[in-house]
Amino acid sequence: MTTLGLEDHVVDSDVYDRSVARFRDAKVLLPTFAQLAGPVDGIPAAVRTALAGVRPDAAHPLNLFRLHWYNGADRARLATVPGYVALPGELTGVEATIMVAIGARFPMIGSHKVLAAYGCLAPRIITGQFDPTRHRAIWPSTGNYCRGGVAISRLLGCRGVAVLPEGMSRERFDWLDGWVSDPSDIIRTPGTESSVKEIYDRCAELAADPDNVIFNQFAEFGNHLVHYLVTGGALAAMFGDMHRADPRLRLRAFVSASGSAGTLGAGDYLKETHGAAITAVEASQCPTMLRNGFGEHNIQGIGDKHIPLIHNVASTDFVAAVSDQATDHLALLFAEPAGLSYLRGRRGVSEAVIAALPLFGLSSICNILASVKLAKYLDLGPDDVIATVATDGASMYGSERARIAARDFPRGFDEIAAAEAFGRWMLGAGTDELLETTRTDRRRIFDLGYFTWVEQQGVPVESFAARWEPSFWTGLRSKTDAWDEMIRQFNGRTGVTP
Repeated sequence: MTTLGLEDHVVDSDVYDRSVARFRDAKVLLPTFAQLAGPVDGIPAAVRTALAGVRPDAAHPLNLFRLHWYNGADRARLATVPGYVALPGELTGVEATIMVAIGARFPMIGSHKVLAAYGCLAPRIITGQFDPTRHRAIWPSTGNYCRGGVAISRLLGCRGVAVLPEGMSRERFDWLDGWVSDPSDIIRTPGTESSVKEIYDRCAELAADPDNVIFNQFAEFGNHLVHYLVTGGALAAMFGDMHRADPRLRLRAFVSASGSAGTLGAGDYLKETHGAAITAVEASQCPTMLRNGFGEHNIQGIGDKHIPLIHNVASTDFVAAVSDQATDHLALLFAEPAGLSYLRGRRGVSEAVIAALPLFGLSSICNILASVKLAKYLDLGPDDVIATVATDGASMYGSERARIAARDFPRGFDEIAAAEAFGRWMLGAGTDELLETTRTDRRRIFDLGYFTWVEQQGVPVESFAARWEPSFWTGLRSKTDAWDEMIRQFNGRTGVTP
């Protein structure tokens, strides 16, 4: 339990008391999960007033109250409806609408992974399992989660350490350089996006020091729960906004790259509330769920070669794979002047949608393409909506686009190249490498996780096997209510007010 972040009582009262004192001195007020799920009504007026004077990218504790999907386009003001983009057929080539939640509006890192980091660290604080006066928070990931962890650590007055592959985009490392307290708090492991085991191996070494606490996003159920409640509720609100404008619309599916599988928790919420099918996505160069496969790819943000412990495999209806060549080339199409000119002039894409394209990073484009594949497979029409998430924006990948352009378009990315990229990867997206899962398929994918979690990471086989039953996942839901009560008690002890 203590290694999976599921405790809901004070484990160590001495650590708890030191945390209270540290937060009192640092004037840190913790938001409840309910406030992040419903910030419009949940966040107190005094907090909203104080937030008006805080920049969204500042290392200020009040930015904890911006860890939600309701930030406005300026990332500072509160919106009544979470930010999303409805992608039309002119861009996607399908009749169904693809509704994309905008992760770039989150504070500090421009990605919703900062929410996952809070969902993992806050429960450890309020249960006395993490001592901000002594412990270092170790954040293993392929980029955005470790940036989120470093940001949350700094806001909470503790030391955060990022562990990520050395081959990730330069922009990730540039951001980390400006946020860590010491350069040694950036640990580069061998490999690129698919090299997750190398991250695990380094964390195993770090865990030998009792002052290090590993927040493994692939196994932290706080990651699942915060997305079930906060992201799932926000996606439902986005669809509600669309449905009010057109009551004929139906929410048919939720699509998300697996990554740590945290965001897939929002799919459980949408399945329960709207009957939406859940599609987990991976890179076709590393088809782990599809074929027990392996390989290297460049869809940064969806680390693979394993099945995350927090993936509710039994609830996954489809598995889809997307090529990193597709995401590489569409990233250029969405950013280069020739690409934008083609989309305007030949496809008739509106200026509003053109303006939204910088909100889509590599894994965001992956999610959109998988949504297109699913829409074609299910033969969805104009009354159907697929929900997905733009994890981060294009700003994290400028160096990658330059590398891709030099490698694949040495004569320049002109309108002919743009038309070829659009025709091949968007209009040409097919229903290949898409699996509608049977019970046998789900069991195979589920069992594949055994080798990572039981054999390599030491999770008890009983705990591993229990995750097959739906009751395991529904039984987790009460944790956020328990944590919220503990957060209120913790804030009462600190006495901090806005």
